[in-house]
Amino acid sequence: MNDDETSKDDQIIQLLGELVRWTKVTSIPHVKRLLDEILQSSEEKVAYQNSDGKRTQVEIAKIAKVSQMTVSNYGKKWIKNGIAKAMATTKGQRAVRLFSLEDFGIEVPQIVEKPKESSTVETQPQPEEKAKG
Repeated sequence: MNDDETSKDDQIIQLLGELVRWTKVTSIPHVKRLLDEILQSSEEKVAYQNSDGKRTQVEIAKIAKVSQMTVSNYGKKWIKNGIAKAMATTKGQRAVRLFSLEDFGIEVPQIVEKPKESSTVETQPQPEEKAKG
């Protein structure tokens, strides 16, 4: 490679870097709005944020307190809407998020288990015995 080719390659790399920076800056508001529109619930936000490609759907379901099927359905929706990519696994595919919610100022909620309904039966208060007198 001669000096002219190296210089042109360096210019192309520099221009591509600048193009990427401008693209990111102009895309941020659109991507944030898209994430806000698609991720409807706290559970879905938690599932999305934890879909890093390392965790299984079962693990994500436990973290988000939803079923594995719900995580699977979320993933299909995310891929279709362009906020996740499909990653092949031995059991099929899983969705891997393309964005971190925190990078867009979107809070990732803490999921608290819903209290189970009490199974105790309330009894009616018994009338007090009349005082003898």
